[in-house]
Amino acid sequence: METGTPRAHRNDPGVVQRLLTTPATWAVVGLSSNTSRPAHSVARYVQNLGMRIVPVHHNADTVHGAKGYRTLAEATAAEGPIDVVDLFVHSRWVGEVVDEAIAIGAKAVWLQLGVVDEAAAARARAAGLQVVMDTCPAIEAPRLGVA
Repeated sequence: METGTPRAHRNDPGVVQRLLTTPATWAVVGLSSNTSRPAHSVARYVQNLGMRIVPVHHNADTVHGAKGYRTLAEATAAEGPIDVVDLFVHSRWVGEVVDEAIAIGAKAVWLQLGVVDEAAAARARAAGLQVVMDTCPAIEAPRLGVA
C-alpha cells in the first residue's frame, strides 16, 4: 500500500455516510481468516454496522460466518448483487479489482487507508459507481457519528 503521498482527491462526506448507514452487501477483497490483518477486524466492524460481508480472497476462506470466494464474479454468482466492493489490496492491483467491480454491477468501491489509484477511481465514477478512497470505515463511522 502507498502511504505518505499527498492526495488530490477528497471523499464526499455524504457518500461516506450513505455507504456506512444504508444496509448493503459488502464484498471485502483481501479478507482472509488471518486475524492479524486489518481486513479481518474492519470486516467485523462493517458487519457490526449492519452490513452483510462476503469475503473475496484467493484462499476463499470462510470469515466471520460468511463463505468466501476467489473472485467477485464467483461471489456475485453465488450470493447475488454486491453493493460495495471494499479493497484491502495493494494499490497496484486496484485497477483490476475496480474493473471487476464495474463488471459485476457494484454500486460503490471503497479503497482502504493507503490504497490509492486515481485512474481506477475515475473509471469507477465514469461507470456510475460511488468512490471512497484512502480511508477506512472504522475511522469514518465514528468521525461521522455513525457508530
